[in-house]
Amino acid sequence: MVEGIPTYEVVEGWGRLPEGWTFTQVAGVSVDSRDRVYVLCRGEHPIILFGADGEFIESRGEGLFTRAHGAYIDAEDNLYCVDDGDHTVRKFAGDGELIMTLGVKGRPAPPGEPFNRPTDVAPAPNGDLYVSDGYANSRVHRFSADGELIQSWGEPGTGPGQFNLPHGVWVRGDRVYVADRQNDRIQVFTLQGVYVEEWTGLGRPCDIYMDGEGRVFVAELTTRVSVLSLGGEALARIGDGRGSSPGQFIAPHCIWGDSHGCVYVGEVLEGQRIQKFAPRAR
Repeated sequence: MVEGIPTYEVVEGWGRLPEGWTFTQVAGVSVDSRDRVYVLCRGEHPIILFGADGEFIESRGEGLFTRAHGAYIDAEDNLYCVDDGDHTVRKFAGDGELIMTLGVKGRPAPPGEPFNRPTDVAPAPNGDLYVSDGYANSRVHRFSADGELIQSWGEPGTGPGQFNLPHGVWVRGDRVYVADRQNDRIQVFTLQGVYVEEWTGLGRPCDIYMDGEGRVFVAELTTRVSVLSLGGEALARIGDGRGSSPGQFIAPHCIWGDSHGCVYVGEVLEGQRIQKFAPRAR
């Protein structure tokens, strides 16, 4: 345990669904400016909205998604949702109105072009959008805020700037962080896609979240969450081993934090749930 890094405890029973509902696989999670939690699922109710206390508010997007994947909420509370089943990225206003779609629904793009089973999306401070195009394309695409393609980079492989399933993306300042899942690393690039460095020692990193203190939270499919510094140093871990008991993980796939320092982790495969972790009192 590194000084100044909190430890976490699970908030048991958080996220109360209406009777008869299930999450199924939880592919994405994001938190808005009011600490409301958006859970992106692969079931009948793809976007489920909760209050910070775990009280169900509403669901959205029924019948819209083919296979939900990653999610991001920007500073204006716009919600971005990736659908790797129909090769699109959708942008919704805070009230749920669909305001932009990147990609053509149901049409996988040619090699190297957006999209062929995209995985995640993140905006830069200037409004540019970065999309990891992972399952069939091994690319990262950069768009303008209004959806015009600016550039793409990446190819299959294990070397610098190459990918084996770019699965998550995050932008902080002038750096783009890509969870290169099957290569067990995070690669760091400039905003123009120039390779900077890589962080290794991870187990199938799926998703990245960075808080205001500069801590990096990585959901690793191999049953844990790692807390890293901005230099990639491991600071702490979240997770009490493999399993389905509260505080344990089977397949962490997505992660986000709220304004109180709590962390939300969603799971796929047989995990199929969302858990909330709160910092322990000192």
